[in-house]
Amino acid sequence: MTFRYFTAAISLAVAALAAPAQAEVVEASDSGFTTRAGVVVEADTQAIWLALISPGGWWNDAHTWSGDASNMTLEPQAGGCFCERIPASEEDGAIGLDGSVRHMSVVQSFPRKVLRMRGGLGPLQGEPADGVLTITLKPVDGTTRILWEYVVGGHMRYEVPVIAKAVDGVMNQQLAGLASQFGGPVGAGGDTEEAASDDEDTASEDEAAADDEEGSADEPATAQDPPARATSAEDVAEALDALAAELED
Repeated sequence: MTFRYFTAAISLAVAALAAPAQAEVVEASDSGFTTRAGVVVEADTQAIWLALISPGGWWNDAHTWSGDASNMTLEPQAGGCFCERIPASEEDGAIGLDGSVRHMSVVQSFPRKVLRMRGGLGPLQGEPADGVLTITLKPVDGTTRILWEYVVGGHMRYEVPVIAKAVDGVMNQQLAGLASQFGGPVGAGGDTEEAASDDEDTASEDEAAADDEEGSADEPATAQDPPARATSAEDVAEALDALAAELED
């Protein structure tokens, strides 16, 4: 899948999105950004966890290298792979051999509570930058709140406001795909900042302390204002066109 096709597919997928997920770029600097989204669904954490670790059932085909999300697998153990099989092709008489893609690696797995993975998704895979995706599940009054946070940092050949806006839209779309397995969101997840704070107790105290220490060490002296939220297909399409133009220059 070429980068131009990949970005066009993202634009089409976001254009079709109409789920009431609350998504936003919560911080951005010269060295990276954080995007966060939350939804509430009418299902228990067990059912959501089982769906979450079966991405072939909800990941969008447009955001795969093979063009078919059924090729996606996720092993919910530390060191496990969020991977994709690239089926063999024998076009033009070539000998067909299966290929594969590692989208992310699992670094933390607490069933029915937290799944944390590390890696650069989509166009970020070709950059030195790295990302950490943390997905938390929390029961709330007979429903479950899903919080989806992706933190990206490091060198990348994109302007941060441009890539942040595009990733924000795509993360929101993927979360909506997961929620659609349970009839779609019944709420936007409330204040994502507060939700993220509430869900910190699902990780160990040692890890939380380490994260705080790393965050303070990496914080730049001055930070840019967070880029505008990618709330429309036009916003995301504009950001993706800018990304493609940067790579072609």
